Amino acid sequence: MVEFGEWLCMDVLKKIPHRHFVFSIPKILRRYFLYDRKLLADLSRCAWESLKVFIQNALSEDDPVPGAVIAIQTFGDFLGFNPHCHILVTDGCFYGDGGIFRVAPPLELKKLEAIFRHKVFRILLNKGKITQEMIAMLSTWRHSGFNVFCGNRISPTDDTAMENLARYIIRASFSQERMQYLDQKGTVVYTSRDGATTRNFPALEWLAAMCSHIPNRGEQMVRYYGYYSNVSRGKRQKEGLDDAIPCILEPQGNEKAFRKRWARLIQKIYEVDPLVCPKCQGTMRIISFIEDQSVIRDILNHLGLWLARARPPPKAHAPPVCVHSTGRLAASYIMDDASQVPVNDDYLYRDPEYSWDEYIQS
Repeated sequence: MVEFGEWLCMDVLKKIPHRHFVFSIPKILRRYFLYDRKLLADLSRCAWESLKVFIQNALSEDDPVPGAVIAIQTFGDFLGFNPHCHILVTDGCFYGDGGIFRVAPPLELKKLEAIFRHKVFRILLNKGKITQEMIAMLSTWRHSGFNVFCGNRISPTDDTAMENLARYIIRASFSQERMQYLDQKGTVVYTSRDGATTRNFPALEWLAAMCSHIPNRGEQMVRYYGYYSNVSRGKRQKEGLDDAIPCILEPQGNEKAFRKRWARLIQKIYEVDPLVCPKCQGTMRIISFIEDQSVIRDILNHLGLWLARARPPPKAHAPPVCVHSTGRLAASYIMDDASQVPVNDDYLYRDPEYSWDEYIQS
């Protein structure tokens, strides 16, 4: 871990601002990644593409290129199978042959989460893992189970914070210091990170939980994208440009200008233009913005759209149970929903008070 953190900071990451993101998925979808580990590479790609298009859309330069290092983790606090992506991403984009770096304005995490959710659904649908009916059901949930966490901006001069974070994203799935084996009972007692909770595992179930996090042969758990990809780094090294220190520019424009480009971002992601009339295919124009919630509700009630997506709450089901060939029940670690998001509130990234751009188009 120490060697990786030092190498990443010295040979890969540039002296520019970075952020730490965590992309996670709902419990109901985790089983597909448990039984088909090739999907973990697709999950990494979904997270990267979501961040890439969102950051690029926030900048006005031509051909901006962000960079990211993504580590895939599959474990929760008690070795529960919880696939999620830890991402060290540039807080902006390079352009002009990498000699200039433009810092991005604050990102709206809810919209970034919506893009990530759309991409994960599309991947699982194309792989035949889920159906359109399941997507429709999950879309009605008040809390989708998808989550995007973002940490505070990491300064280019804060080498200690960057190295510690680099070590954190590749840490082991369990800690020997928190594990105690009771030889007489054949039981493993494992303590949570905060020391407040313990859980007992039969020895064989503990081994099964550990094995579920072992990568397949040749499986890459850390991936490099964009400006930090192996191809880009190799090309810069060949041209003798990899040691150049980029000039850092502050965000250009303001959040309002960024929000105005949201329609264009929807078109890129969902492959549909929100300003094209669905009836005549003509171009619509925005004639007014309606912000009064009561007026919005009256209009949607009149059009019969206010409760168009209302569904009864999903029925509660017991978590699926797996059975070993021996007839014994499998350990409950598979569906554990423990998260690896840092628990210290000082690390939480808070969005500005944006609205959801609710307006009527005509």
